[in-house]
Amino acid sequence: MILAMILTYMVFAVLLNSVGTVILQAIQGFGVSKAEASYLEAFKDLPIALVSFLTASLLPRLGYRRAMMLGLSLVAAACALMPLLHAFWASKLLFATVGASFALAKVSVYSSIGLLTDDRQQHASLTSTIEGWFMVGVLAGYWLFAAFIDADAPADPRWLRVYWVIAAVAALTALLLASTRIDESAASDGHAAGAAFLDMFRLLAQPLIGVFLVSAFLYVLIEQSIGTWLPTFNREILHLPTTMSVQAASIFAVSLALGRLGAGLLLRRLAWHWLLIGCVLAMAALVLLALPLAAGVRPDANASWTHAPAAAYVFPLIGLFMAPIYPAINSVVLSALPKSRHAAMTGLIVVFSALGGTTGSFLTGQLFQRAGGETAFYLSLLPMALLLLAIVGLRRQSQRAEARIAVA
Repeated sequence: MILAMILTYMVFAVLLNSVGTVILQAIQGFGVSKAEASYLEAFKDLPIALVSFLTASLLPRLGYRRAMMLGLSLVAAACALMPLLHAFWASKLLFATVGASFALAKVSVYSSIGLLTDDRQQHASLTSTIEGWFMVGVLAGYWLFAAFIDADAPADPRWLRVYWVIAAVAALTALLLASTRIDESAASDGHAAGAAFLDMFRLLAQPLIGVFLVSAFLYVLIEQSIGTWLPTFNREILHLPTTMSVQAASIFAVSLALGRLGAGLLLRRLAWHWLLIGCVLAMAALVLLALPLAAGVRPDANASWTHAPAAAYVFPLIGLFMAPIYPAINSVVLSALPKSRHAAMTGLIVVFSALGGTTGSFLTGQLFQRAGGETAFYLSLLPMALLLLAIVGLRRQSQRAEARIAVA
């Protein structure tokens, strides 16, 4: 079951984080503006938020395994349509389908982690591992898409053939899930459908949950603003070839993958809040170090991996410090709740993460259009400062929650 969950997450990792690549290809191949392309993230994230909000508390009745199978089947069908339709509106349809399906998959995966683990340490470890493999999927996606882009004719529609491969993998993963079993009895709380839906609103009344949701929103805002627009930054600010611009963005994914896989080990030795505070400070320092390296870069006809600006290698390393934050804060809040509340809580996580992703990508796209890529990325320092304050607040609220539990 864990293997099936990892593969499910990796399929969605490839698609969700292909927005930056598709934006670049849409600008070059479909002739859309950056401002118009910036809305593509919303077609992914708003369905994530809506479907999570409406269905998260009801998924224990459908079954987590069945929900993952349904999401993968919808995605396989949408991917199969992309090479046939060849239009920007088809990309919007695809990402809307991916968003709705990911809402089902993420709530199911996160809720299943609680069913497969027995304590907070195991929960944090498995969460970090699965999120780490998610980033491996992101990395694979960059190179998979780049393999189908013609370096001499990047706008050639043959790049859409990549979706046949993704559709096949999604279908095979759904078949693997069909052959697995998991005991989901602990996920049921016996509430009626209406009461289960209201559980999400009851959770919002808890100070710990409120501070956590602010933290999740800010984190995803930062990650998506950088990850989505990094290929375009590489192409237009660093003047790398299109194929290399997509491939170079994979350094960001590698950094995130290594950071999340390593976070499971670090969290066994370090207090989570000190680790995350250090990570945010390191992120800000890297922005101030790397972006000046991008200033004044001129087009180079011989640009290659051995002749690329230093910023192409240095700036994506921000993912190494960004990586531990999201799984760590998710684990903190889920471990503080009974397993029967994990689906409702994960629904809130997905909703606020989706809103953060849409906000980050949209604002960065607008700033990219009006003020340039360097300014857009410099302004990521503001949400980083707010995230630092949110992590401090999350630690205080978690201490109070632990004290209340101890007294009870």
